[in-house]
Amino acid sequence: MNHIFIYFIKFYQKWISPIFPKTCRYYPTCSEYAYLEFKYNFFLIALINTILRILRCNQLFKGGFDHPIIKKEIKNVSIIIRNNKNNFKFWLVPYKKNKFYIIKNFKNTKEK
Repeated sequence: MNHIFIYFIKFYQKWISPIFPKTCRYYPTCSEYAYLEFKYNFFLIALINTILRILRCNQLFKGGFDHPIIKKEIKNVSIIIRNNKNNFKFWLVPYKKNKFYIIKNFKNTKEK
């Protein structure tokens, strides 16, 4: 199910979003937030979080930074340094036990 929603989100980002002015009150944008939710969370959790985010994206809320939270168990934490290059796509910033904010790496913004 997640793949279907990711396909629609990518379609929206490429063909529909450029037609309209940029009005999202949050960073990352609502479509990028939804993409990350569906890519890294279970379907039902991603759907609920995306709907709540879209409902918050209006003039009644202040806006600001609102990164998705993913649940991931990390057993071995190791740092790999290769020629001082950042070859990773996302930062995982601890939120609670086994929960992390997922933040896009600005140096590698192209999705492969």
